[in-house]
Amino acid sequence: MIDRSSFGDDPDVGLALDAVEAGIEAARPKTVLETAVELDNHDLRIDGERYDLSAYDEVLVLGGGNAAGEIATHLSDLLGSSLSGGVVVTDDPAPAGPMEIVDGTHPVPSDANVEGTRRLLARARESDENTLVLVAVTGGGSALLSAPVEEIPLPDLQALTEELLRSGAPIDRINAVRKHVSALKGGRLARELAPATTVGLVFSDVTSGDPSVVASGPLSPDPETYEDARAVVSEYEIDAPESVTRHLRRGVAGEIPETPGPDNPVFETVSVHVVADNFTALAAAREVCVAAGYDPVILSSSVRGEAREAAKTQVAIAEEIERSGNPVEPPAAVLSGGETTVTIRRGDPGTGGPNQEFAMSAALELGEGPVLCAVDTDGIDGPTDAAGAVVDGDTVEDIQHARPLLAEHDVYDYLADRGALVRTGQTGTNVNDLRVLLVPE
Repeated sequence: MIDRSSFGDDPDVGLALDAVEAGIEAARPKTVLETAVELDNHDLRIDGERYDLSAYDEVLVLGGGNAAGEIATHLSDLLGSSLSGGVVVTDDPAPAGPMEIVDGTHPVPSDANVEGTRRLLARARESDENTLVLVAVTGGGSALLSAPVEEIPLPDLQALTEELLRSGAPIDRINAVRKHVSALKGGRLARELAPATTVGLVFSDVTSGDPSVVASGPLSPDPETYEDARAVVSEYEIDAPESVTRHLRRGVAGEIPETPGPDNPVFETVSVHVVADNFTALAAAREVCVAAGYDPVILSSSVRGEAREAAKTQVAIAEEIERSGNPVEPPAAVLSGGETTVTIRRGDPGTGGPNQEFAMSAALELGEGPVLCAVDTDGIDGPTDAAGAVVDGDTVEDIQHARPLLAEHDVYDYLADRGALVRTGQTGTNVNDLRVLLVPE
């Protein structure tokens, strides 16, 4: 999966890459769904719940996100002739029997995303109480499942998306806005599907694991309001298009119905299962480190904040391990996940991504010995072709040149020139970021 041609034969670099690769593989839909979803004749078992396929007139698969293509393929192979069809929007398409697979874009929506999502909504509205609908909800779904409300044209949604992604706001705040400019998000897909029996299969890419945040919660009650969305725009100084500002203002005034809340009856026939999350990847990475004789410490699966600042904390823990043997003696592996952010100021010229910035910041602090690998599990870190980077204390030799590049969010070329970028291609999953910091003896 990882192109290792530029990394040489350093055993600790190899181990860090092995651990990251194992984490990604453990979170891929094929691996996860082989145990989470089982079929025995007409008896479909999903995470402990049972569904008699013979009791339904049709069985559909709908959904979207980075991992939705692989989910669709697995479900098509599993269900066979029991599957009636469906619509899935993904940026990593794969054959999936009778389903329509729409090849969309991420992280900024396109015409293909909007048209595919509208076809998905049309199919959802055709369902009834005799329909079983399996819905793939994965990271990347907020962009891929884009059906803006009628008064917001696609160029305005694209501009809003770019503003939100540059803002440095955490994903739950970003998605609070997305929910309130969409015809599908914030529980609205559940409303369109009711009264069908609806089962959500969630691959979580959010630090909270809250399914109402993943892909902006198309099947989940929305605890947030138009006022919350407008507050995010104000707090993070989002330069929202006028159509967005007008729509949110109308929502606050009560001229537009709120997203469905926890007491809404549309959720009575909906069950949502988080079948994979960041800890899925962390646990697999940990096992690789243990097998290599490293004592692992999982800091958290929900690390967040500015990438370059979060990196300093992880390096500080490695320094403590080297200095005092706390919290474990070396050789040790310090593992973390979550989703760090990068706040882009207008005029910043750089190219990179949160994991590349995490790695660059760490490289500026690392001494001799430790090795860090930081990647986005979907294989796409920021608007680049890299998943992240692997670094050690020798990666940065010219600190006075490297620090300004980090400040300007322009680390991609620097890391590429040093053979530090990790490239996986699209991985078929998305459970957030994964970081492995090895502290040898």
